[in-house]
Amino acid sequence: MSSLQIGWQQLWSIVGKDLRSELRARQIWASMALFSALVLVVFYFAFDLRVENNAAVAPGALWIAFVFASVLGLGRTFAAEQEHGRMDRLLLCPVDRQVIFLAKLIGNLIFLGVVEAVAVPLFAAIYNLPILSGQLLVIVVLGTVGIATMCTLFAAVASTTKAREIMLPLLVFPLLIPVVIGAVRATQSLVAPIVNDPPWPGLLVAFDIIFVTLSALFFQFVVED
Repeated sequence: MSSLQIGWQQLWSIVGKDLRSELRARQIWASMALFSALVLVVFYFAFDLRVENNAAVAPGALWIAFVFASVLGLGRTFAAEQEHGRMDRLLLCPVDRQVIFLAKLIGNLIFLGVVEAVAVPLFAAIYNLPILSGQLLVIVVLGTVGIATMCTLFAAVASTTKAREIMLPLLVFPLLIPVVIGAVRATQSLVAPIVNDPPWPGLLVAFDIIFVTLSALFFQFVVED
């Protein structure tokens, strides 16, 4: 069996372990979905969302909900691993550190995907926006990859500290600014197209490639420390 096949099997074994663990507890999915819905509802009642400013406010509410829910939920994934000693046992296994990172990233993307499957239709219904389309799906996927990548890497960093609930937002929020801006502007372009608007989806693709590549490289140094 080739090393590529071994790495592929190891990756999906770790993903399966994480999913089975979360399916038993359901804490991450439930808290993230509830928090996202709460943010969308609060934004709806906090702002005067007339037709003329709905396009400006609604996409920001959606992505703020995703970002905060991601930090709230994904930070717990590595914290739970550390608390129960599962991360130490995983690092003792003959598994490449980049495979571990990619497995954790895929698991977090699945967690976020479940939350977004609930939040996006709710968002379209609350804000009365007919934007449920393939274009929105592409934007959500691209933005989610960037958010999940940064949260996965820095959740591993924060999980080794006593103040991990504080450290994770402080570390990840500044780095997510380019992704959030690109995702918000790309979503706004679906609601109210702007002439000569920059190619925000293309920029999101570039951000994702950079974030995933650098995070996979740095992860091994994070977990070894």
